[in-house]
Amino acid sequence: MHELLTHTLKHAEHYLSGLDQRPVAVPTDPAQVRARFDGPLPSGPSDPLTVIDELVAAAEPALVATAGPRYFGFVTGGSLPAALAADWLTSAWDQLAGAYVASPAASAAEAVAADWLAELFGLPPGVSCGFVTGATMANFTGLAAARHAVLKRRGIDIDRVGLAGAPPVHVLAGAERHVSIDLALRHLGIGTDHLTLVDVDDQGAMRPDDLATHLHRLSGQPLIVCAQSGNVNTGAFDPLTAICREAHKAGAWTHVDGAFGLWAAASPSLARHVTGLDMADSWAVDAHKWLNVPYDNAVVFIRDPTEHRAATGKTAPYMVSGGDDARENYQYTPETSRRARGFTVYAALRSLGRSGITDLIDRNCAQARRLAEALAAEPHIDILNDVVLNQVMARFRDPAGQDDDARTRTVIERIHTDGTAWAGTTAWRGLTALRVSVSGWMTTDADVDRAVHAIRHAASTP
Repeated sequence: MHELLTHTLKHAEHYLSGLDQRPVAVPTDPAQVRARFDGPLPSGPSDPLTVIDELVAAAEPALVATAGPRYFGFVTGGSLPAALAADWLTSAWDQLAGAYVASPAASAAEAVAADWLAELFGLPPGVSCGFVTGATMANFTGLAAARHAVLKRRGIDIDRVGLAGAPPVHVLAGAERHVSIDLALRHLGIGTDHLTLVDVDDQGAMRPDDLATHLHRLSGQPLIVCAQSGNVNTGAFDPLTAICREAHKAGAWTHVDGAFGLWAAASPSLARHVTGLDMADSWAVDAHKWLNVPYDNAVVFIRDPTEHRAATGKTAPYMVSGGDDARENYQYTPETSRRARGFTVYAALRSLGRSGITDLIDRNCAQARRLAEALAAEPHIDILNDVVLNQVMARFRDPAGQDDDARTRTVIERIHTDGTAWAGTTAWRGLTALRVSVSGWMTTDADVDRAVHAIRHAASTP
């Protein structure tokens, strides 16, 4: 084992040390990528050292440098050194994180990390917390608790009668909501036909006046309001104070999808965007986005722990309790058997501390503004959003005045082929755009400037 782990460490060190020099991503042929892995199932055992060497040889040419300093896609942070090291230990310790008796350490780490996060975000005292895979499952869990609560208020035991014996639950969300909201409604059996889209402003933030109109129309029904902190394209924030007030008047549960925008609460200069956050009933946030811990890691918070456990709790004769003071992680997530995600979050929070987290958030936001300002100075580049956080949308005008969408797609393809930086393609109000998300701990101003140079070069080529 020592020889194998030492050998694997050399591969990892070689990869990480070359992140700054390697192309962030290069075009690949899916068939060729698969061919490097493909072949008949081996008839017998193989030497682990050989297996690792062959895995590295097959994988490395098709790896995307998401951990590097110039990856600006999908709001993906890298892995902080302490978080990466903790993740390796998590695999070596191989803990069953669901039950206290299976891993008292995993239970304690998640309990403390949850308390620290709730304090960092300014959430109400006593909130419960579950560590899940990503924002999709965090939104699912928050909305599962919401569904249980709003039906219970009307005397419906959803666990007993199911949706067949319950009135429809109506969900209201901004027209610019994240797709995971729709997915959660499908999983939960609520259905997208019971989703009401609320008007948004020119940056994609929900309009409280339109929300109030819809809440009045649906008065007396089981209601859930889904607000958003951090629009996936613009970074815009729904006005939470006004939204929560309208929701409370209507007896609705308010859930906040704050996959990356919730981290603004950790910055004194940005916290104004999430004023009213503590008025909501549930919250979702990704740790593998702006906290920069390895995948998969996200967190859901519920104001009322009873409703949380009602939605995700489970019991069986073989589930041995650790006692009244023990945190049973399986009571707060859909899964029972799962990875001990809390170790990496705990390590990241210990490593950065409050001031380090604030610095990371503020630095990335300043870098997003730096990039936007540099691109906006170019005659054929338009910035489509107000850069209030870490998101930038750029559009490239066709010099011939013909097809700006086609021109934008061409420029993005050139950026990807060049490999200096990587950012995704999005659609905004019917327009194709380059979407840049700055959320990595390794990113420096020099990296931003290199990315700008590469984008300018791609846009200046006829």
